[in-house]
Amino acid sequence: MSQHTIEKLYAAFASLDAKGMSACYADDAFFEDEAFALRGRHAIGGMWSMLIEAIRKQGRKDWKLEVRDITGTTAHWEPTYRFSATGRIVHNIIDAEFEFDSQGLIKRHRDRFSFWRWSRQALGMPGWLLGWSGFLRGKVRRTAARQLEKYMKTYALPERRAG
Repeated sequence: MSQHTIEKLYAAFASLDAKGMSACYADDAFFEDEAFALRGRHAIGGMWSMLIEAIRKQGRKDWKLEVRDITGTTAHWEPTYRFSATGRIVHNIIDAEFEFDSQGLIKRHRDRFSFWRWSRQALGMPGWLLGWSGFLRGKVRRTAARQLEKYMKTYALPERRAG
């Protein structure tokens, strides 16, 4: 069941379906990568929704997702996209680790990738010079958190809309 959830998550991402991605997470799920540390399906779904909206705005022609080596608790995935802040093409290489609840929903999701490699592609010279530093990593985390907070306030996401 857990492998099926991972496959469903990445199939939804490949088709830019944020709602489908959000449905793969437990209400109290935890997500962490180099840019985000989020708790709860609503926050995690908001992050995916924000990222998908950025991909759509930049144009689907630059979007590609390759996924392989899915097991019951891990997956390897490689997204290629245009980074919205700089317009630069990024090909990220990510190893994901998952934990699941009794219903087969994602309880914990941790993505690991080389921040320095990502920052060189996404940010150009600043990434080359400072991508190894905690300073740039902290700045990226703070910026990402502010962007997500603004996004979540600006856009009424389906789980929080008043009926």
